[in-house]
Amino acid sequence: MASSSHCFLIVSVALLLQVLVSPVSALTLTSTKYIDKLCQMPLVDNKPFCLQTLSAYPPAASATGLLPLASAVIRGIVLPQAKKSASFADEAAKKEPNLKTQFQTCKEAYESIGDSLMSALEELKRSPNVATYDVMTCTDHTSQVKNLVGKNRDVASKTLIEMTMQMEKLLPLAIGSTQVVGG
Repeated sequence: MASSSHCFLIVSVALLLQVLVSPVSALTLTSTKYIDKLCQMPLVDNKPFCLQTLSAYPPAASATGLLPLASAVIRGIVLPQAKKSASFADEAAKKEPNLKTQFQTCKEAYESIGDSLMSALEELKRSPNVATYDVMTCTDHTSQVKNLVGKNRDVASKTLIEMTMQMEKLLPLAIGSTQVVGG
């Protein structure tokens, strides 16, 4: 009798584990499928970086569709980088009086990137092509920053250039996310 109760308990636990693990596995496979699809978009030039970045970001890794994935990429990965860069440029403008105008212009460029990303988020569902255009305009602003402070030797300029290089790695993910939603 004790043996049959013990067997029943083991079988019950095994079945329960299959039920609990199965949806998680299906969700992981589904979100991986979405991430793979985004990272295969033509303008995503660094596919390993794309896969690594999106897989490591929980809202992207658990996305239940292409639209939620695109939103997670723009809102959770790229937009925070733009805000952080704008804030850094603003602080640098206060600390570097000789370069104040350059850093202020860089801050405005990053604020424009943020505005474009927010516009892309608003357009994503309605018009993915417009959202793609909004994100693509951000590259003009990163070029502006590089032209303004790229040749400077001070620490703040070098740091802002590093932040800009990171933004340039992230923008293709945002572009790919808008394109993948558009089909």
